[in-house]
Amino acid sequence: MTPGVRPLIAGNWKMHGTLREAAALAEGVRAGAAASRAELLICPPFPHLVPVAGALGDGVGLGGQDCHAAARGAHTGDVAAAMLRDVGATYVILGHSERRADHGEADALVRAKAEAALAAGLVPIVCVGESEAQRLAGAAEAVVTGQLDGSLPDGFAAAGGVVAYEPVWAIGTGRTPTEAEIAAIHAAIRANLEGRFGEAGAGLRILYGGSVKPGNAKGILALPHVDGALVGGASLVAADFLAIAAGVPDAA
Repeated sequence: MTPGVRPLIAGNWKMHGTLREAAALAEGVRAGAAASRAELLICPPFPHLVPVAGALGDGVGLGGQDCHAAARGAHTGDVAAAMLRDVGATYVILGHSERRADHGEADALVRAKAEAALAAGLVPIVCVGESEAQRLAGAAEAVVTGQLDGSLPDGFAAAGGVVAYEPVWAIGTGRTPTEAEIAAIHAAIRANLEGRFGEAGAGLRILYGGSVKPGNAKGILALPHVDGALVGGASLVAADFLAIAAGVPDAA
């Protein structure tokens, strides 16, 4: 953990769940939220944002899974950042590897979306991460820092933006990097943020994501510069999500 920084445990529900299941899951998270030392955040599918917000109450934050770079317009199937803010969201995930792969999103588009999020009053959670081939080639750090350079807008630090390191090969696979590998990339991310944003970059939260589970969360969350987690599959079970949040070190 980074001293003096409150950890963030964010659940990315992706494209899962019926409305009934989403409400029950949100109620389960809400029931255990008061005991958490971390800030908790839930990012449900777009159709479930409003009912999930009601089920979560005030103790758990709400976020979107993406937004468009434009404030409004003829963009069928897309959602504007201001729309997310209007229904109670305070965060938005951007540049997730599944968006980058499935929708061809490059760094420049992620940056434009982050600028739109900032303009609407949302805190962007910008995702970065290398493929397995890039890691095996020894390029993991270069890939991640390059994504940071291309994806983060100038106002990112002033708004308290969040970076999520998610190695592509670990997402949804059950595989995780070693703690040493995670620590090395998070240190490189911190150095990049400090180099660009100075003192403000030293206090930005850096999350780890990629097959985070109750069994490995405590060790990961104790690593330097790991200020929380972006949780995928395990966030679909309230008890597992809360158990991950319970792994936050006492000193955090």
